[in-house]
Amino acid sequence: MFHWLEKNPFFFAVVVFLVIAFAGVVTILPNFSEASQPIKGLKPYTVLELAGKEVYKKDNCLSCHSQLIRPFKSETDRYGQYSLSGEYAYDRPFLWGSKRTGPDLHRVGNYRTTDWHENHMWDPKSVVPDSIMPAYKHQYTNMADIETAYAEAVTVKNIFKTPYGPEIAEGKAAFEKHFKDVVLPEAKMITAGMKKADIKAMVDSGEIPEIVAIIAYMNRLGNKRTQ
Repeated sequence: MFHWLEKNPFFFAVVVFLVIAFAGVVTILPNFSEASQPIKGLKPYTVLELAGKEVYKKDNCLSCHSQLIRPFKSETDRYGQYSLSGEYAYDRPFLWGSKRTGPDLHRVGNYRTTDWHENHMWDPKSVVPDSIMPAYKHQYTNMADIETAYAEAVTVKNIFKTPYGPEIAEGKAAFEKHFKDVVLPEAKMITAGMKKADIKAMVDSGEIPEIVAIIAYMNRLGNKRTQ
């Protein structure tokens, strides 16, 4: 049989394709059942982090940054432990990215601080002299859309059974309570590590600039997501 296949290149190619395809299916299919299972201790995004994720998408950060560390030594040496499928259990959509004009950000929360992000977003060259990233000064004056982020949390809780507690519930009154009791205190924790007094004043007055939301999201990326 093998001699016959060697003499018929077309059928030989078909058989090789089928063997490789079968091996690929056997390798990949088990991971589909694991992909939906969150890693131990994984927590859903807070409303402030969800608002920051929307800023990240709106300002197209994913066009230059990936959030996927491949299991190669060159990657783990630079970025840390390779990415696990269960770490993305609450990501909708996934922001893996496909280009790295800038570094991968999947574990950036483990080695960058709030004040570093504050300086970097205002003036990238102040912390990375060779950076070609533009400044995002509008994030210091634009307000984060907390209400939409809260609606997203309610939606994924109801539809995808994301394990939020009773603090995430439908209705304006529930949102206002959550904003006062959870979002604002979390935002104040972020501004405690920032130097710009005007940003702190905004949060103290009940306004949350985009920079605070995106820093909350960036601080979340990494092993801190399970703390």
